[in-house]
Amino acid sequence: MISLIVCHANQNVIGFKNRMPWHLPADLQHVKETTAGHTLVMGRKTFESIGRPLPKRKNVILTNNRNFNSIHDNIEIMHDTDDIKTLPGKVFIFGGSGIYQQTMHMVDEMYITRIFETFGGDTFFPEYDLADWEVVSREEGVVDNTNKYPHEFLHLVRKNN
Repeated sequence: MISLIVCHANQNVIGFKNRMPWHLPADLQHVKETTAGHTLVMGRKTFESIGRPLPKRKNVILTNNRNFNSIHDNIEIMHDTDDIKTLPGKVFIFGGSGIYQQTMHMVDEMYITRIFETFGGDTFFPEYDLADWEVVSREEGVVDNTNKYPHEFLHLVRKNN
């Protein structure tokens, strides 16, 4: 099964200057809990913005750069989106924008944190139609001193899959 996990704000903004334009600890915890023990597939820029492999997950970097090597152990490097289908277990597409765009057609389910706030951005999640997806769960996020933006957690499964 190929899953996708993303946090986006209004206008599908996911980043600005290779960073997330918000701080939402509830989403970070959600990502950690949802993806632990599974495989994350991310682009090189996303990996470099994080700066290290995420623990308790298999980290796969998808890049067109055939000369790219990571200084980190336990990183697998792929150059073709079709290779994602050969990965065992549950696989999460983890960004960035180009990787989401290239893999949306193969995704069975999406875990989306939607932030109901407008931020400036230069990186966007591809447009999607909720009518194409069954809402398995929708949970309103708690707004507090550390999670300052209204948000929700969605789990969507592609219809007619």
